[in-house]
Amino acid sequence: MIPACLSDDWILCPEREDISAEFTRLLTAAQEGGATIAECLMIARQLKRGDEQSWHREWKKLARANRHRAEAAFAEGHMATAQRNWLRALNYYGAAAMPLDQADERRWVAVLAMQECARRYLTARAPGGEVVTIPWVEDHALQGYFLPASSSGGRAPTVICIGEPGHRKEEFLFKLAPHARERGLSMLALDLLGTERDDYTDTLLQRRDLESAIASAMDYLETRGDVDFDRVAIVADGWGSSFVARAVLQEPRLAAAVCDGGLWDLHERSFFASRFAMSDLSIVPVPHTPLMASSADCPVLITLGEDGWLKADRARQIVQKSQFGSTDIVLKVFTAAETGAAQAHADNPSLANEYIFDWLETRLGAAGRRI
Repeated sequence: MIPACLSDDWILCPEREDISAEFTRLLTAAQEGGATIAECLMIARQLKRGDEQSWHREWKKLARANRHRAEAAFAEGHMATAQRNWLRALNYYGAAAMPLDQADERRWVAVLAMQECARRYLTARAPGGEVVTIPWVEDHALQGYFLPASSSGGRAPTVICIGEPGHRKEEFLFKLAPHARERGLSMLALDLLGTERDDYTDTLLQRRDLESAIASAMDYLETRGDVDFDRVAIVADGWGSSFVARAVLQEPRLAAAVCDGGLWDLHERSFFASRFAMSDLSIVPVPHTPLMASSADCPVLITLGEDGWLKADRARQIVQKSQFGSTDIVLKVFTAAETGAAQAHADNPSLANEYIFDWLETRLGAAGRRI
């Protein structure tokens, strides 16, 4: 039975939008192996109203239970069960960390536990994955997980998966990795935080060259003997900014990209123009030229939920006015009738990711190994 506090719209705590959004994310993660519905509903029943610490306490307890099951399964040689439990454990540790203040030491402890579960998952996976360090700027390196498509040793098409500043890469291990693997794609799961704590996000947001991280990732992939460097794509998970779109402008080595295509930059530019009654958009200050205002050759897929922050009609209008030159831009809008219509497809990320990786498979000519 679904708890009384959980409405038909999966709103766990109406007074806490962040908690409700995180609970929705956990429920949808069950579709990809990052949670189980039964465990999520169990925690919902155990949460105590008015006790802000119960969220952290209950999800951490559940994470530990899954972690212990993973260790036991691994010791007995049951690699599939070990992998499943480590993936759930890392996701639950991430949930436990979510509402805590960035300065709260318990948050960092949960993040470290999440990362350890990710590393253990990589060792149990076949073929095994790697933790990689990628030089970026003088005082900060990127960290990623490289998951090879197969153990054949041949060169495989590869997709870089990266989120917004402050987002951690561990979620990609259950959210995106299965889609890549089923289509014969290797994957580099990446975040901008590296080994830093979450409060480093403030430093990242002050940088004006976040897009340079993508060039560093490409430099790294070019050195790998198991990557088909003519078939490297990027997926920007989430919709907070356009730094990946700006990277596409500067990175001719990318074969395909899934990102906002500069829509957010263009939307903000238009907003400021109307706000200040400016007729010449060229004089509105924006940090970078949007992707769709150029003739970049890289094919781009933009996916959008019709109930998201940027309305579908507005997105279509921007894309139609911006398409020219050799730019290949596809806009896919998910409707409420099919689900996937929420911001960042939060209500059904599986549906969106199936579409995204099918598009990538077509663009990259992936091997399409079904596992």
